Amino acid sequence: SSYVGALKGLEHRPLHPSRKVPPGQRLPFVGDERILSPTRSRSIGAARGAVETSCLNMQPGDIGMQIKVTTLGVSKYICGADDLARKSGLHITMGDDFEEYVRITSRLHGKSPTTPNFRPDCSDLQAGNAYWIIGRDRDGRVAHVQAMRLDDLSNTSLAEYLESLRACFAHPDLKAGPGSSCSCYAPTARSITGLVAYRGDMWLREDFRGRGLTTFISRVAFGLAWAKWSPDFVCGLVAGWYIEKGIADQCGYLHREPHGSVLRLPAHGIEDDDWLVWLTRDELVKMISRTSEIAARGETTLTELKVHGKFPASG
Repeated sequence: SSYVGALKGLEHRPLHPSRKVPPGQRLPFVGDERILSPTRSRSIGAARGAVETSCLNMQPGDIGMQIKVTTLGVSKYICGADDLARKSGLHITMGDDFEEYVRITSRLHGKSPTTPNFRPDCSDLQAGNAYWIIGRDRDGRVAHVQAMRLDDLSNTSLAEYLESLRACFAHPDLKAGPGSSCSCYAPTARSITGLVAYRGDMWLREDFRGRGLTTFISRVAFGLAWAKWSPDFVCGLVAGWYIEKGIADQCGYLHREPHGSVLRLPAHGIEDDDWLVWLTRDELVKMISRTSEIAARGETTLTELKVHGKFPASG
């Protein structure tokens, strides 16, 4: 699978070049043994052995219990989702050239224009901190797109980041245009900080809907985000109908709050009032571990994954 190739060498790659660590410590790497305490402090040591393991403590009420996710396990998680998507006729590729991505998405009938978050003329989308996923049908026609980016919010919060318009523009004063504003009324956004992976621009062609694919393409995106970045949060901003139709549930998001981004960008034709949806780091690891265990038992059919993974029955 192309995803195994995409993960090769990640055990030697820093999670994020801008992450600051105290003198004498080194940046965390995928494959290092990491133990996250209830106070979120990280102890980083070199792992040994053919399969290196990331360990996360659970919430304070579950102290002593650990969920282990290996690089091999994440690879299997991603490849398993890819295989299930292929069985439904969707062939997935990934990349980080956002000039190419925008050229593709601008030609898709029925898809809204790609937002500034994933436009290289608006945002700083370097190869190490953003990627896109594209799915094609058996004839090679684009049937699905989505993108993810990583923002280091160690010195701010998601709410402040959104309201500054830096989530959309590297230089808001130059690019946002007159009358631009963003207000965030989601309470939890004030406490979302650290490494935050943002997922957006998701579109699935109408003839591919209703096959359960939303679950699998979300698993691919979340698995890649964990393998590349090990983020503290994975979040998205979605329209109200996304919540009403249960699509956020199908994606695997466990939390939601309304008015996460009340965004007005007149120069870009954008006026949105979106919900904030998110997963914590621990919840992402649980999701990967649980689904990997199901696959290891051979329960890889759509029905089994929905029953054991508690995914909705449509999407």
